[in-house]
Amino acid sequence: MWEIVTAGGWLMVPIVASSVIALAIIGERFFSLRNDKVLPVNLVADVWRMASTRQLTEDKIREIQQASPLGRVLAAGLHNRSHDREVMKASIEEVGGHVAHELERYLNALGTIAAVTPLLGLLGTVIGMISVFTNITTVGVGNPAQLAGGISQALITTAGGLMVAIPALMFHRYFRRKVDGLVVDMEKESLKLVDVLQKRQSQARVAQG
Repeated sequence: MWEIVTAGGWLMVPIVASSVIALAIIGERFFSLRNDKVLPVNLVADVWRMASTRQLTEDKIREIQQASPLGRVLAAGLHNRSHDREVMKASIEEVGGHVAHELERYLNALGTIAAVTPLLGLLGTVIGMISVFTNITTVGVGNPAQLAGGISQALITTAGGLMVAIPALMFHRYFRRKVDGLVVDMEKESLKLVDVLQKRQSQARVAQG
């Protein structure tokens, strides 16, 4: 394997480095974008239970905020729970935008790797073919070994670039789709909490009236 990499020439260095970075990003994103880490089960129900039993103190809200991305979004609404629905919704959407940006962390780098590594492979192909034609010009076509060296370099770098780019592109699209789904689910859960809290406030006002 190492012989194949070295036969590809110096352009295999950035291609191999890109593959290592892509693997690190993919592993990190798989860990960070787990559903139970981003959207803890029954979090909205737990928050509602604390709110209904008047256990929802500022310390509890801070604890919820620091526990998960969904918690950050819910905390934005809870900090404004004494206001009307539009204020709560606006604060949730603002924080939700920041959370969505954080969920997309490193995805631009992964997309860049998917776009650049085929170009590096193509550059290796061009350099290899230049080497082939240079040898033909200087020594003719009587030495197959020298011609094969340039062609081999061209094919190896092209294959290496594609081997990195294809999975990088696949996982980039997968994680983009996953982030979109998580953001939609966070919005649904947050609005569910807003509606429940607003309903409770309305009932309290009617009871007081």
